[in-house]
Amino acid sequence: MPPPIKVELVAYDPRWRIVADDEKTRLTETLGPILITVHHIGSTAIPGLSAKPILDLIPVVRSVSELDQHQDALEKLGYEWWGELGLPSRRYCTKNHPDTGRRIVQLHCYAVGSPEIDRHLAFRDFLRQQPDVAQAYNAEKIRCQQLHPNDSHAYGDCKNAWIKQIESIAMGRMKPDASL
Repeated sequence: MPPPIKVELVAYDPRWRIVADDEKTRLTETLGPILITVHHIGSTAIPGLSAKPILDLIPVVRSVSELDQHQDALEKLGYEWWGELGLPSRRYCTKNHPDTGRRIVQLHCYAVGSPEIDRHLAFRDFLRQQPDVAQAYNAEKIRCQQLHPNDSHAYGDCKNAWIKQIESIAMGRMKPDASL
């Protein structure tokens, strides 16, 4: 498991989209025909939202077993391979800046058809379409960062219930709570 990192929230940077596109190009060149698409998710994909300056990407592949055969190729791109890391059918990889050692990209790799892809995209798209909910999420992130400034794992756990509620709304399973 990657060690927890300090939780730094910064203002939205429109360059994140460009960096994500550049990383998508490198992944496409490296993984070739097993890669179907790459989605930019997480807070860096939501204009106006503060975020940890770490890109979250979902490479969608034909199969996880084919991706496993490309572990060395991803490591040559600078990624650390963490395997499923507690989520069956996922492959998780992190990339750190070569000079600073700071984490800059996280890959959440899934095979085409995984419901996890839909869940992540629904959450991202809902926040893009609902600025008031995005700002409520921003407040929740700040609250959790203040509680856990030096532990990204605890920070993630802190936000989890809020995220799950919004995912349920975004996936159409429940009605929005007026308190959000």
